[in-house]
Amino acid sequence: MTYDDQNIFAKILRGEIPCKKIYEDKYILSFYDINPQKKVHALVIPKGRYIDLDDFSVNASSDEIVGLLKGINLVAKKLKISAGIGKGYRTLANISEHGGQEVPHLHFHIFGGEIVGKMVE
Repeated sequence: MTYDDQNIFAKILRGEIPCKKIYEDKYILSFYDINPQKKVHALVIPKGRYIDLDDFSVNASSDEIVGLLKGINLVAKKLKISAGIGKGYRTLANISEHGGQEVPHLHFHIFGGEIVGKMVE
């Protein structure tokens, strides 16, 4: 999979497609999923052009890596689902074909607000 500058997340980052923003900083953008699978379903994406977690872990700067991980936790706190505030949440990143990735831009789903259920069926 190669990075496609016309993918939906690249367009959201450029402001070409609107999103319901939750949080944004130098490293990430977070917004609500347009097709929620749980009571709370948010996305967290890095602002850099990274295809997936493999690409990100090899090519991102240390600041970007820390910014993404801290950003996921910050978003969970803002959504009041983090372990310290709510009852917990699940993060999910699909990687490549067998992982079920559909958009070639690294993104983490955050699910919460209810019991998420089994991890894999």
